[in-house]
Amino acid sequence: MSTEDNNNNDFSHEIIGAAVEVQRVLGTGLPEAVYAAALEIELAEREIGFQRDVPVAASYKGRSLGEVCRAAFVVEQSVVVELRAVDALTDLHRAQAQAAVRLSGLRLGLLINFNVFPVVKGVHRIGVKP
Repeated sequence: MSTEDNNNNDFSHEIIGAAVEVQRVLGTGLPEAVYAAALEIELAEREIGFQRDVPVAASYKGRSLGEVCRAAFVVEQSVVVELRAVDALTDLHRAQAQAAVRLSGLRLGLLINFNVFPVVKGVHRIGVKP
């Protein structure tokens, strides 16, 4: 994609489409790691750029804290994607995803719960103000 396309597209539609396909094939009830492995394959097949298991560092009062968490995926260097496979997302799940987005320096995240059917009802957008 061109740089202009990247500026006009936050990739949410493509990521959610990939998640829908993963759930269509695998269904619900599997461990989170299975969905992560399948999503990796699906994103690659769709030629969507991503990194998996991305270290996220933080600092406190100008001093490095080192790696404080890992983002499940960073898609097209613009969207943090966190995955869960739980009965219900908690405030902690949302807070952890928001922290990963904020500390990554990116503005958008998707928290996807594969245990919700259809998976589109388990997708939560996480926006961080600049």
